[in-house]
This record gives sequence, C-alpha cells and structure tokens, in this order.
Amino acid sequence: MTETLQYLETVIQERRDNPPPESYTASLFAAGENRIAQKLGEEAIEVIVAALGQDRSAQVDEFADLFYHALVLMARLDISLADVCAELERRHRA
Repeated sequence: MTETLQYLETVIQERRDNPPPESYTASLFAAGENRIAQKLGEEAIEVIVAALGQDRSAQVDEFADLFYHALVLMARLDISLADVCAELERRHRA
C-alpha cells in the first residue's frame, strides 16, 4: 500500500520536473496551483456523491482520484508523503 503511494509520488514529481508533452499530470502543473486545487475540490465532492449513492467500485474509483489529485497538489506545494505521515504520527502520539 505505502509503496504504491510512494511510487505515485515519485512519478508525479518526475512529471513536475520533466513534463512529458502528453501527460495529464504535467498539464495540471502547467495550469498552476489554482487549477490543481480546484481539481482536488471537485474530486472531494465526487467522493461525497459516491459515498451517498453509488456502489463500492465507484467509491473506490473516486477515492483513487482524490488521492492522486491530493498528491499532485502536495507536489506543487513541495509537501511530501513523509511530511504528512510525520504530522499524522505526531497527532497520534499527542
């Protein structure tokens, strides 16, 4: 599980730093922080809609989209999974 998110984080950072011409991820970075944040918000709404009325498969799909777009925004803001995990661990210890 964690390896998948770490791998995805690495791919996203690579596409940020060396954008391939046909990459959706690279197009998000080119569109800027506001667009990435907007996409994350749209995905959050889609998770809510799926949770309230769609089947498990659709719910899983929407959560995957939410996680992906969160990782893209995190990369844009130079926030790593390690940063977020450290904060979660700090909160758990508190």
